[in-house]
Amino acid sequence: MFLKTIVVGPLEVNCYIIADEKKKEAAVVDPGDNSDEVLDVIKKNNLNLKYIINTHAHFDHIGAIGKIKKTTGAEFLIHEMEMHVLKTLPSQNLIFGIKTDSPPPPDRFLKDSEDLMLGDLTLKILYTPGHSPGGICIHADGVVFTGDTLFAGSIGRTDLPGGDYNTLINSIKNKLLSLQDETIVLPGHGPQSTIGDEREYNPFLTQ
Repeated sequence: MFLKTIVVGPLEVNCYIIADEKKKEAAVVDPGDNSDEVLDVIKKNNLNLKYIINTHAHFDHIGAIGKIKKTTGAEFLIHEMEMHVLKTLPSQNLIFGIKTDSPPPPDRFLKDSEDLMLGDLTLKILYTPGHSPGGICIHADGVVFTGDTLFAGSIGRTDLPGGDYNTLINSIKNKLLSLQDETIVLPGHGPQSTIGDEREYNPFLTQ
């Protein structure tokens, strides 16, 4: 498995490029900014970008979708329940004082437990609302991309429109803590962790 992390934008979002190393089919997760850097990684590694996958639609995670899609022709995928958040981008920009380019409409919507294939690599979609109504995580080959659902030692904020604390905790406990302890947690911001460490030490999950 090919995996590359690029920290993008003023809020330092972890953007991930994942691919099947043999067949070179790839996906980019949460391209919030730095489109040229993302495209450079794709070109230098001879990757065929098949999907642009967003864990959710907050402004800091979506800014580079348009240019990457225009350049590569990749499909833009997101959960249907996130469309309302996507439509509030102008107000998000006003609240945070950061201008973000609007992405194109999604090509299709992701469903809970859906499998996406990159060559022989399987990406399993996990519907994990709470930080936002249509939040998802992506489980693949010993790693899980958690967006702003779960962080190292913390969880996503729930004070933004569409957020709900109890829903988020239930999503984490039911969908993420069911994964094996050695599964590497790749969050939307900050350092990586493991499911085992979060199960044992995360103060929001040990109460």
